[in-house]
Amino acid sequence: MIDSVPAERWASGGRDTAIPPKRQRPPSGCTASNHRPAGVVPDEYGGVGLQGGGDQSQDLLQRRENVRQANFLELFVDLVLVFALAGVVSRVARDLVSPDVVARWRAMAYMLVLSLPLIWLWITTAHITSWFDPRRRKIQYIVLASAFGILVMSSSLPSAFIGRGLAFALPYVILQLGRPLILMPALRGHPLRELYRRSLPWRLLSAGIFLAGTAFSGGARAAIWGTAVAVDIVSAQLHWPVPRTAQPPVSAWATDSKHHLPERYQQLLMIGLGETVLGVGTTFTAQPISLATSALLVVAFLSIVLLWRIYFYRSGQILAEALAATGDRDAAGRATGTAHVLMVLGIVATAVGFETVLKHPEGTPEPAWLIASLGGPALFLYGRIRLERIVFNRLSRRRVIAITALAVVAVPLYFAPPLASPVAAGFILLAVALADAHHAAGRPPETPSPAH
Repeated sequence: MIDSVPAERWASGGRDTAIPPKRQRPPSGCTASNHRPAGVVPDEYGGVGLQGGGDQSQDLLQRRENVRQANFLELFVDLVLVFALAGVVSRVARDLVSPDVVARWRAMAYMLVLSLPLIWLWITTAHITSWFDPRRRKIQYIVLASAFGILVMSSSLPSAFIGRGLAFALPYVILQLGRPLILMPALRGHPLRELYRRSLPWRLLSAGIFLAGTAFSGGARAAIWGTAVAVDIVSAQLHWPVPRTAQPPVSAWATDSKHHLPERYQQLLMIGLGETVLGVGTTFTAQPISLATSALLVVAFLSIVLLWRIYFYRSGQILAEALAATGDRDAAGRATGTAHVLMVLGIVATAVGFETVLKHPEGTPEPAWLIASLGGPALFLYGRIRLERIVFNRLSRRRVIAITALAVVAVPLYFAPPLASPVAAGFILLAVALADAHHAAGRPPETPSPAH
């Protein structure tokens, strides 16, 4: 009777439970350390890494089907980005309460110019760890250098547009140029080398513009830096076009088949939410406790929860499955990156609004405060609309209505206390979450039908 039971079911008494294969003893004369199958190399963390027949590029690159989750080193970069975005929020909120009208209006532009380089470095680091094996020491050094560069940039944020511009620009330029130059020698014969080679002229152009911005100050520096970041992002979206050359056979934006990049984008959104929690909590502890500040603390926390809920229901939850099923991973990857950048910028703007109102809960709100408190959630919802299109190939009317409502209430809220703006935005977000729950009630979970 025992012989009639399949071997993989025997250990569980007939249940379909797989058991690990029996470990083979190494041949005579070999030890456990020097007996490995061909093409397998040891991993510093106790696993194994795959290499392709001694080829240098295959030794550094990892097989796309092996990329599943972020490793601990990538999560370390996430922690640094939380600190960096918190610095952006603090820097922008400081200008929003300035007596200078021009400084208040300029603050939101500063938010974009300071946030985008930090987020762009994070995204490009995520793509590096998706293409390359993060267990390799060279890749680990690159990831750590990226984290340190973001840290140095964030330390310069309070004076980025006055006297410490080089401390913000130089790490960005070094990372943008240095990482491809380090990786290219290991990619001889691999199509990815051509992709990096095409990107170098555009990176050099952006670097020159970025460094030139340090010769100016204030709004002029912000405009020049914004141009440099736009060159980086737009050229990457267009695959770094070079005249009279064909497109490379690989794409920097193509999503992998084992959910690594989708999960990293989900973590990027959680970074934005985590920064908001950090900023709200830190600002609240520094203010005198009052009914208004206590109420705003509750509103802020509930709004963060609602942003989380709106993102993950349902598109954010099944993003990986949608990207795995898409027929055009390049287009889907580009659209996914754009949607998440928009949502994170919306969360950062929302955090700026919370911090500003916590410091000035009474009186008359400034128009720039309303842009942060209402425009932040609106920008988040717009990014979420784009994500809905990626995952389900449809327009989310509930979110369109919510954006319209945020715009409509802006006029009467100008005559209300500052606390009213985040409260109104919170109720609109709650309406979206309740509408989502009503839409899902009594129906099976939706499956993705990607647009690309």
